Amino acid sequence: MDTPASTIALAATLRDHFARIVLPVWRGPGFNSAMHLPYEAVSADACHLPMPVERYRAMACARQLFVFSQAGEAAHAHVLFESLLHYFQDKQRGGWFYSVDAQGTPLDTTKDLYTHAFLVFACAEYAARFDNRDARDLVHSTSGLIETRFAAQHGLFNAALDADFSTVTGTPLQNPLMHLTEAWLAARDVTHDSAFDSALRKLADAIERTFVHMPTGCIAELPLGVEDNRLEPGHQFEWFWLIRQAGELLNGSGLDDALTRAFEFAQQHGVDQVTGGVCASLDEAGRMKDATQRIWAQSEYLRALATRDDDAARTVLPGQIERFRQRFLHGHGWFECKTATGNVSRADMPSTTPYHLATAYAALPVEALSARSTAAA
Repeated sequence: MDTPASTIALAATLRDHFARIVLPVWRGPGFNSAMHLPYEAVSADACHLPMPVERYRAMACARQLFVFSQAGEAAHAHVLFESLLHYFQDKQRGGWFYSVDAQGTPLDTTKDLYTHAFLVFACAEYAARFDNRDARDLVHSTSGLIETRFAAQHGLFNAALDADFSTVTGTPLQNPLMHLTEAWLAARDVTHDSAFDSALRKLADAIERTFVHMPTGCIAELPLGVEDNRLEPGHQFEWFWLIRQAGELLNGSGLDDALTRAFEFAQQHGVDQVTGGVCASLDEAGRMKDATQRIWAQSEYLRALATRDDDAARTVLPGQIERFRQRFLHGHGWFECKTATGNVSRADMPSTTPYHLATAYAALPVEALSARSTAAA
C-alpha cells in the first residue's frame, strides 16, 4: 500500500525543522569552536547559551559525529572525528575515556560500554559517508576491544570497567547492549565483515536469555529476576526497529516475535491515548513507574510506527507525527522532557538528542523518486 501524501508532507515538516533549526544550533552556539567539541547542552531559547561546562563526553561527541556525517556535512564531521581522537582515545591503555573536563583533560577514565558502542556506531557512519580508512579501522579495533575486554559470562558484556580494564565496575545492562547491537549492525553494513554476523547472533541469543520478559516480550532494563526491574516503552520501540533492521540475520533468535509483542504492550500501556506521549517506564504488569515523557522515546515511537508499516501503523503514524511536532518541537529547538500533563520538566537541550531525531526522521516516509519525476514532467 502506498503511503498517504499527508504522511509524507508531515514527515517533511520534521526534517525541515531539523535542517533549519536543530543542525545550525550545533554548528554554531552549541559548538565550542576553541576546543572543537560540542557543549553538553544549550538553553532552549533563541540565544542557545551553553550550559555551564563541567565536562565533555565522548558519547556526546560521537553522537554529533553521527548526526553531521548522516547529514553529509563533511567539514564539521571531520572536525568532530579529529576531536574524538584527540581528547578521548586512551593511547596508553587502549579504549576510550568516558569524559574530559572543561580544559580537555581526562576526567572520568571509566571504560564504558555505552561509550564504546557509540564510537563504533559513529565511526561506521563517518566511514560510510566519507570513505575514511582511519574510521573504518577504529570500527574494527574498538569492536575487537569490546569482545575481549568487556566480555562477561553467558555471551554478555559488562557495562563498565576501570581505566585499565582490570576491575568490573558495571555488570551487563540492557541499554549498552542495545546500542552495541545498533553499532555492530552499522559496522556490518559498512565493512561487510561476516565476523559481525556471528557476533550479533551470539549477542541476540544472550539478550533473549537474560532480558526478555516472556509474558510481554519486552526487553527489561535489568537482567530478569533483579528486584525493582522496569520496562521502558521507548526501548521496546527502539529494539523493534533494530530487529527489523537486522532482517534475516537474527531470524533464529526469537527476538522478532518477542519485540512484535513488546511493541503492542508498549503501545497499549506506555502511550497516552489523548496526547500520544510515551512515558518513561512501566512495571512488568504494565503499571506506570515513571510518567515523564522524554523526547527520545517519542522519536523512537515514530520510527517504530514507520518501520512496522502495516495498516494499523499507517493509520496512527500521521496523527502521531503531528502530535509529536506540536508537543515537543518549537521555533528554537525542542522540549527535552515533559510531564504527563504537558509541563516542561527539563528546560535545556542536550547535544545527544539530535541523534534520536535524525535516526527517527530518516525512517519516516519520503516521496518516491518516480512520483517526483512524474510531477516534474
